[in-house]
Amino acid sequence: MSKVAVILAGCGFYDGAEIHESVITLLALDKAGAEVQCFAPDINQMHVVNHLKGEVEGDESRNVLVESARIARGNIKDLSTAKATDFNAIIFPGGFGVAKNLCDFAVKGVKCSVNPDVKRFVLEGFQAGIPMGFICIAPALIAKVLEGEEVDLKVTIGSDAETATAIEKMGATHVVYSVDNCLVDTENRIVTTPAYMLANRISEAAVGIEKLVKEVLALTRK
Repeated sequence: MSKVAVILAGCGFYDGAEIHESVITLLALDKAGAEVQCFAPDINQMHVVNHLKGEVEGDESRNVLVESARIARGNIKDLSTAKATDFNAIIFPGGFGVAKNLCDFAVKGVKCSVNPDVKRFVLEGFQAGIPMGFICIAPALIAKVLEGEEVDLKVTIGSDAETATAIEKMGATHVVYSVDNCLVDTENRIVTTPAYMLANRISEAAVGIEKLVKEVLALTRK
């Protein structure tokens, strides 16, 4: 049985983890018989967005770990306690929280920085050759973590030109892929899929995410 770490970024696509992407990932892993442990950093969100109005609530503050626990049904741990080498695979669902809380790509683009615990965990996994999956906007995170590492990284976020250009400026190669597929970088053991970077409905996002989970788990056996 594969042990898989799923890293969440809060709860809600405007300011946290994308809930559909997270649940599809967890469901696909469970159907595949994987043992899953969710993690999130114990930090405050960049801001809180009212998802009904799509507006920032300026006087409200929420914690990424506490909010992520909503998706994980309470079965979640502080990322600072996690060791990547305890797992056979790692998956990052998307959502703006990846680009706001796990790093600040949403604000600073190419000049962004990554949360120290996130960066440590990803580098541990990469250096140990642990297969990793990055969904939706999350490929921008791995591109930043590996910036300057002289790695021929290939990822996809779909076809958004602005995000693709930023990813390439950080040293990765962006490849245009459809929502119903995933890109497998066999050399680096990294799998990416566009999900809601392109999807217009949950069923569209599910196809690519399910393929990503399948490919990530397949890499654990190679």
